[in-house]
Amino acid sequence: MLNRIVIAAAAVLMTAPLAMSGPIDSACVRSDRARGNSQLCGCIQQVANQTLSRSDQRRAADFFKDPHQAQVVRMSKSDSDNAFWSRYKRFASTAEAYCR
Repeated sequence: MLNRIVIAAAAVLMTAPLAMSGPIDSACVRSDRARGNSQLCGCIQQVANQTLSRSDQRRAADFFKDPHQAQVVRMSKSDSDNAFWSRYKRFASTAEAYCR
């Protein structure tokens, strides 16, 4: 059952248009690391749309501007930061798998 869900999610991601704009896409395109790779940034945004709420996306987009903020959140003892970090890690690993 889980394999079918993963395959269906991958099919949606692979067939959806890559020109989806959102906070992650915008931050990614402007970042030095992406070097303007709009196709990669669009893929990452698609994964964000599937795995993160809009507010989580805005928060994660801030990591592109200030990567140190990711470390601050990761090391936080706050329950809400820990919950966010768990969602963010799931997003990041999914984006890495789908957007290589």
